[in-house]
Amino acid sequence: MTQPARFTVLASGSDGNAAFLEYNGFGLLIDLGLNADHLTARLRSIGVSWSRISAAILTHIHTDHWKDSTLAELCDRRIPVYGHCLHFEHLEAASASLVSLRQAGLLRFYQENTLIPLNSALTCWPVRVSHDAEPTFAFRLDGLDHESSWPGENQAPWPANPAWAIGYASDLGCSCDELITAFAGVDVLALEYNHDVHLQRTSRRPPWLINRVLSDRGHLSNKQAAELTAAIVAQSADGLPSYLVQLHLSSRCNRPELAALAGREALVALRPRTEVITAKQDTPTKTIVLTRQHNAPQRSLPRTNKSGKRKNVQQQLPGLEETW
Repeated sequence: MTQPARFTVLASGSDGNAAFLEYNGFGLLIDLGLNADHLTARLRSIGVSWSRISAAILTHIHTDHWKDSTLAELCDRRIPVYGHCLHFEHLEAASASLVSLRQAGLLRFYQENTLIPLNSALTCWPVRVSHDAEPTFAFRLDGLDHESSWPGENQAPWPANPAWAIGYASDLGCSCDELITAFAGVDVLALEYNHDVHLQRTSRRPPWLINRVLSDRGHLSNKQAAELTAAIVAQSADGLPSYLVQLHLSSRCNRPELAALAGREALVALRPRTEVITAKQDTPTKTIVLTRQHNAPQRSLPRTNKSGKRKNVQQQLPGLEETW
């Protein structure tokens, strides 16, 4: 019998990002933005040891998403790391531990729009997004069971009728059609709600940083993220998603209550029963438990839009990390 999946955001914000997903005996770290000691403590706080980590995957190479000591820990424990070839090219010049991982044969490469079979029960679909670390990716993660089927000709690139699905996008400057399509139908929508535009504009940050934050290669504002949430939910069916997890809030230019209000307002007309969880920098979120959804056999997932056309979901685009 397939075990339930467990998903926890361990840390989210400008000082470090990491999440943990476990399904059917396979444990995945999404980003490595905490040093090894802090990550060990966060995992321990949710009852997880390093022995349950099977692999790690990187969204991009900003330093709040990887730490050298954590790469070293993975190398010592012989845990493979997935990333784009350009991620590893950058990190090899910045991290001695990345060189050790390569020498140990622990690097795994993924490509845009190519399904990653992490194991027989878990797949990942990378979606390239607009952000000022090239390339940056969001992920759709699908849990499979014996009733799920692999994609075939004229099907979506992810498996049909997954037991459950997660959309994870921690850093993006603007929406794109491909992201909306890929995230439609997920059970957990984990999406950046970085900042409030007014707080950003009235902050005492340098003008160059504010301008950078408000570019389409920065981060999403609460308003943008709410509009993207509504666009994804509008393409979903059967009462999905069950959870909206808000990621990467700015400590200077946002407030958890502002992000939560924006998220709830986006959902109220479409999915009022969706639970809104606002991730924090210093403590893990509640652990979300996912089992095979009752409507999985009837799910009709949309086709992908390979054009990946970028589009702003408001006039200006918000919120970079405090340091980037």
